[in-house]
This record gives sequence, structure tokens and C-alpha cells, in this order.
Amino acid sequence: MVREKVTVSTRTLQWKCVESRVDNKRLCYGRFILSPLIKGQADTIGIGALLGEIEGTCITRAKSEKIPHEYSTIVGIQESVHEILMNLKEIGLRSNLYGTCGAFICARGPGYVTAQDIISPPSVEIVDNTQHIARLTEPIDLCIGLQIERNRGYRYSIKRPNNFQDGSYPIDAVFMPVRNANHSIHSYGNGNERQEILFLEIWTNGSLTPKEALHEASRNLIDLFIPFLHGEEETLHLEYNRHKGTLPPLTFHDRLAKLRKNKKERELKYIFIDQLELPPRIYNCLKRCNIHTLLDLLNKSQKDLMKIEDFRIEDVKQLLGILEKHFTID
Repeated sequence: MVREKVTVSTRTLQWKCVESRVDNKRLCYGRFILSPLIKGQADTIGIGALLGEIEGTCITRAKSEKIPHEYSTIVGIQESVHEILMNLKEIGLRSNLYGTCGAFICARGPGYVTAQDIISPPSVEIVDNTQHIARLTEPIDLCIGLQIERNRGYRYSIKRPNNFQDGSYPIDAVFMPVRNANHSIHSYGNGNERQEILFLEIWTNGSLTPKEALHEASRNLIDLFIPFLHGEEETLHLEYNRHKGTLPPLTFHDRLAKLRKNKKERELKYIFIDQLELPPRIYNCLKRCNIHTLLDLLNKSQKDLMKIEDFRIEDVKQLLGILEKHFTID
């Protein structure tokens, strides 16, 4: 057994990455430590990391009018339709997508069709362009429409006969970018002074780095506990103020200044825009500009928001209306 020395903090709670490597484009590994922890805390954090709850992007449906059924073969293509669908399932994607979008493949044989032949929106990035899809053995055209979706967990596609009538085939979706995770605990100290070091190992599919996965898992845990930062009376007060309407955009800066004054900055830092139930287009615009929390948003003026690509004055009005539904801005 090989033992390695790792320098850890024994006074202030700190974390660090002690190992990081990229085995290939579709397999990344990271090992992290967190210390010092009171006895029992390390196991609680290790179990509750929620790495399986991280969102990922994958192909969830393929469509081609020339395909009679999933288990058919096509003259001039080496793989069966089923094998092509399985290859599409394995394509690794990275995106800031909110919901679903379309993409397509249009290739001419003879030759190999790979992930590089997928034509997708700018918001979607292919992790490994060399991933194999099909081999065309004759000079034929292969055209496939694709549905790309960002979600979390695993979704088994239900095969119904009416799904295939228009040449559309659902694909089992594995949205989880974390392929494996493991944690171990090292204890040190004597008697009642014993403390623990948590070791976390994370393997990802390349769409996220292990460090990014750990950050997102941490945010998911924070989201779960945010409601407990508000007292029960405050929660009821927020519910009673959901009926308020939108305000003119000219009052945007003044109104948000009052919201910032009413809320402690520490609270604003832990309220993520994901919790505001924003329309997909507004959400994507804010995310592209690295606006992740309510504090980030309040640091922007109306003029700053209007500089965001595809962001309109109607969006400013709608955004302010949504904030009024969730918070008091009187």
C-alpha cells in the first residue's frame, strides 16, 4: 500500500484539490479534501454531496423519415438503426441550455459519421468530436434530426408504437455528468479532540470537470437549506405579496436599491436566480453574463441589462415583476 503525504488545515475549515487528471476527453478524475471536521461531519457531507443531482445535457430523440422501425437496417449503412441510436446516446455534450433545442446530422457517404458532423446551436458544445455514430459504405445521404435536452438524473424512454409513426425515436437519457463518486474518512487526534478529514473522489464524463461538479453539488445543497434562512413569518409575508403587478422600467434602479436595502447582502448572495422561475430566454441571457445570484443581479443597472444580447425592455419589465412576486420592493 502506497501512502502519500497531504498537507491539511488543522484549525480553519478548508478544502483543496490534491489530484486532478484527464484520462481522455470523456473521463476526468479529481480528488479533494476537506478539513478539519468534527467527528461524524465527514460522513454526513460525503453521503449528502448529491453528485447525482447535477444537471447534464444529452440527445434524447432522433428523427428520420426513411427509418421504418428501430431494429431495421438501411442499405449502405454498416450499423443497424438500433446501433446508431446507442451511439447517439453516448455522445457527450456540454451546454448552458435551458430545456430543449434541436440539432441535426447531414452526411454523405462513403465515409464515417462522427460527432463532428452534428450541427447544433452555439449554446451546445460537443465534448469529443471523434465519437463514432455510423459508417456509410455507399454514396448515400444520412440525415437525422436530433432533440437535445438539459436535465438531471436518468430517464428511460418508453417505446410506444405511435412514437415511431413519424420516424421519431426516443433515446434513453443519462443526464448525469458524474460517472462515479467515492468518499473516505481519515480520523486523527486523541480522545474528545478527535477530528476528521474527508476525501472525495469524483469521475466525470468530460462535460464538467470534477471541480465544477463539486461546486454545482455544493450549490444544490445550499438551495435545499435556503428556506431555513427565512423565518416562518417572513415566508408567509412573501406569499401574501405574490399578487403584485409589474412596475414601469424607469423605476428599475430605485426599486432594486430598496430591495437591496431591505435584504441583508449575505442573504442575497445565497439566493440563486434558478429559484426565481424565470422564463428560459431571460434565464439564459443572465447566465451567459455570469449572473448567478440575486446579489449579482442587483449589482447590475438597467443600462447594464440592456447591453446583454437579445435582452429587451420587455424583459426588464418582466424581470422586475417576477422579483416583486417573490420579494417586497415597497
